[in-house]
Amino acid sequence: MITTGDLVTRKSYSNDIIFRVQSTGGPIIKLMGEHVRLEADAPLGDLQEVTGAEYHRMKEKVDEQESYSYRLFRQDYRLLKEQRESEAGSGYSSSQDSNYFQIPPRILHVDGDPLFLKKCIALYEQLGLQVHGQYMHEKEMPTRIMDLIEKVHPEIVVITGHDAYSKAKGSMRELESYRHSRYFVEAVRNIRQKYPNFDQMVVFAGACQSHFESIIKAGANFASSPKRVNIHAIDPVYVAARVAYTSVTNHINIWEVIRNTISGESGLGGIETRGLLRIGMPYSQESYEDL
Repeated sequence: MITTGDLVTRKSYSNDIIFRVQSTGGPIIKLMGEHVRLEADAPLGDLQEVTGAEYHRMKEKVDEQESYSYRLFRQDYRLLKEQRESEAGSGYSSSQDSNYFQIPPRILHVDGDPLFLKKCIALYEQLGLQVHGQYMHEKEMPTRIMDLIEKVHPEIVVITGHDAYSKAKGSMRELESYRHSRYFVEAVRNIRQKYPNFDQMVVFAGACQSHFESIIKAGANFASSPKRVNIHAIDPVYVAARVAYTSVTNHINIWEVIRNTISGESGLGGIETRGLLRIGMPYSQESYEDL
């Protein structure tokens, strides 16, 4: 007997993705991706319960992907740090008596999945970034996002959750064919009405299979999903982190952003954007702790 919270796969899709059951109140079951930002519906007869062994096998694969992305990011972080120090000269020396400090931007991460939000917050903290996380249903994002921005004063805004394209609703070009893309579009458009400068506030928006072109046209710097593929739960974090650790004096190489992600260029894309990391000096323990 399948109940809410159970882990299942869909037989009609060759059991390729693990989902969490969200509701069982009728013949059609609502599902949320366990590792990808995909929302789906399926008839009860199409579902197959996931055994412990199957779950651990698939989770090991996901963990390996996440670990690889993290190693890539740490490698790029070191290269960015060396580049900043080289460009700045001896004043930003990497020796023990270095005389500079850095101020990464504040990040607001709004997520339509509370479990994914918790996972993302842990990764931001692991990467040393200051983040305010907020769970919010996708339908609420357009009306609530501006009040939250005024409260947090972020420089990077991540708007994500779950999405899906439905062929039954129409063509891939039509925004109404997507479960939540229109809410991401509206939220981004509301942000750009007050913050039109793409380098003053950097915005990522979208989830699995989202209408990439509409979200970019609405004003996002980065979005998903160019090829309408599923994106991994933590992909938006790596996009935000790359922006956060690139100097304000440098533009971001879009390929270098998306290559750190699990989804790659099929799942993520964006436009030319400046970094938001600021360097200051001189460094003192007392003054830096007050920042």
